[in-house]
Amino acid sequence: MWKVIFYSVVLILIFSEWQHTSGNEGKIPDAENYLHYLSKLKLPERLDFCGEPIPLDQPIMRERAEREFYINLQSPGQLILYLKRSSRFFPIFDSIFKKYNIPDDIKYLAVAESGLQIAMSPKSAYGIWQFIPSTAKDWGLTVDDYVDERLNIYKSTDAACRYLKKAYEIYGSWTLAACAFNMGFSNLTSSIDFQNTRNFYELFLNEETSRYIFRIAILKELLSNHKKYGIYLSKEDFYYPFQTKRIIWSAEIPDLAQWAKSQGTTYFWVKTLNPWILKRSLPKPKDNYVIEIPAK
Repeated sequence: MWKVIFYSVVLILIFSEWQHTSGNEGKIPDAENYLHYLSKLKLPERLDFCGEPIPLDQPIMRERAEREFYINLQSPGQLILYLKRSSRFFPIFDSIFKKYNIPDDIKYLAVAESGLQIAMSPKSAYGIWQFIPSTAKDWGLTVDDYVDERLNIYKSTDAACRYLKKAYEIYGSWTLAACAFNMGFSNLTSSIDFQNTRNFYELFLNEETSRYIFRIAILKELLSNHKKYGIYLSKEDFYYPFQTKRIIWSAEIPDLAQWAKSQGTTYFWVKTLNPWILKRSLPKPKDNYVIEIPAK
């Protein structure tokens, strides 16, 4: 039964592309036709990450890339959600990336990490960039009982950029910088030193990191060329940034619901726009809180 449901959903999503490639206007494709369509989709001849080529001429590397290619194509609903969310978060990334001269492809690292949503891993990695608590604190983010800046999109993105910039300075490669983001500086350096190579495609690493670059590159390919893979969205389908204004606050907030009301908004919107606020109150900050509320 689950196969029938899966194919039904997928077939609807690829209907427009199937019509174009098959010439069967007005006919809904069945599961057999879908499998035929999927089998005709081939991995691109060239893939890169931050301008650094992936050696697809090596059969084992092509196999790894195809694994991520077909696994992600199995989840068109997820790809659609990634696309929809990208319009909300990519503009924020772009503005902060420019500050640190971070390559555009790094935004797909965030997609691979969290799907552009607030998520927590079994290892307590949290937020869009999936920082664990100790790493977050190392890079200047507050993580305590009241505030978790891993959930502050601006501060966490800034921290991720500084981390990746430092990793690039150490390893001289954005591919290895991304690996360091995934497995940590010490673990990557230990693997490089033991195996005596700085070429990611010659390193034997853990399962997650071994797949990491391939997954990011494939997500970049599928999302950047989504129409090629049968996903069509109108401008109205995307999720866009909320229109907000920022309140600079330097005092304690003992009752966040009452504070929201005094600012002409609601507790719902304060918590929705500021997920880094963990409780119903805030203690006096060391500096200032920057709290977003609806612009109107």
